[in-house]
Amino acid sequence: MQLIDGKAVSDAVKQEIAEEVNKMISEGKKRPHLAAILVGHDGGSETYVANKVKACAVCGFTSTLIRFDDDVTEEVLLAEVEKLNNNDDVDGFIVQLPLPKHISAQKIVEAIDYRKDVDGFHPVNVGRVSIGLPAFVSATPAGILELIKRYKIETAGKHVVVIGRSNIVGKPMANLLMQKAYPGNATVTVVHSYSKDIKEQCLSADIIICALGRPEFLKAEMVKEGAVVIDVGTTRVPSDKTKSGFKLTGDVAFEEVAPKCSFITPVPGGVGPMTIVSLMQNTLLAGGKKIYK
Repeated sequence: MQLIDGKAVSDAVKQEIAEEVNKMISEGKKRPHLAAILVGHDGGSETYVANKVKACAVCGFTSTLIRFDDDVTEEVLLAEVEKLNNNDDVDGFIVQLPLPKHISAQKIVEAIDYRKDVDGFHPVNVGRVSIGLPAFVSATPAGILELIKRYKIETAGKHVVVIGRSNIVGKPMANLLMQKAYPGNATVTVVHSYSKDIKEQCLSADIIICALGRPEFLKAEMVKEGAVVIDVGTTRVPSDKTKSGFKLTGDVAFEEVAPKCSFITPVPGGVGPMTIVSLMQNTLLAGGKKIYK
């Protein structure tokens, strides 16, 4: 069993990005600029955005954080999005999700200029990814692809089971692994809460990508010997062994599943760091106008 070290890979990718930025600056090009809009004070969102700001510093990007209180109106938020759309100094930006219930997240996402949508959530980017055109790929699936490449995991002709069908992870992940490319050329099965044969599908899988959001859902009895397991889940569960009183737990029962695997990602330290570094990669592409001129 080999552990897939997302932190080590993300650190390496950030250094590669920093070198590319230094090259851009030496050629007289502008420094890539990532902006983030944060609404409210959700603990998870605060941590995630803070980590993005730190990653920008390591990569040599300019970063801007724009804050609003929970009671901000949808109209004010849309106006801020439009302002960023028209700001030529900002190469890419994100609106941190989730948003308060009185704001339509879909309306906000669709208001973002797809050429600056480094989260890869805009329908134009989603559609382009689905037919194999250059686009901003949503960060978590892109990060998983990067891990697969860095660890030279074969995907062609393999049976991949994706557990979960979210628009952010499950659906784009399945789509990407079907593409005529590496990583890709896989036979992909998507299972979800209504699937009746999840265990049987998983037992036939060469690669399992678990993105269901249910702690320790995937058990050893569901995994065949030598499978590759990618755990996307991050749920806070109570723990009397940590100072904070909780611990991050993945969708995979790691201790019992790991011995059966050829490769497996831990939680934390697996997919999580790659999500942020993928956002950095998209920002580099946006700054260099590598996708949309």
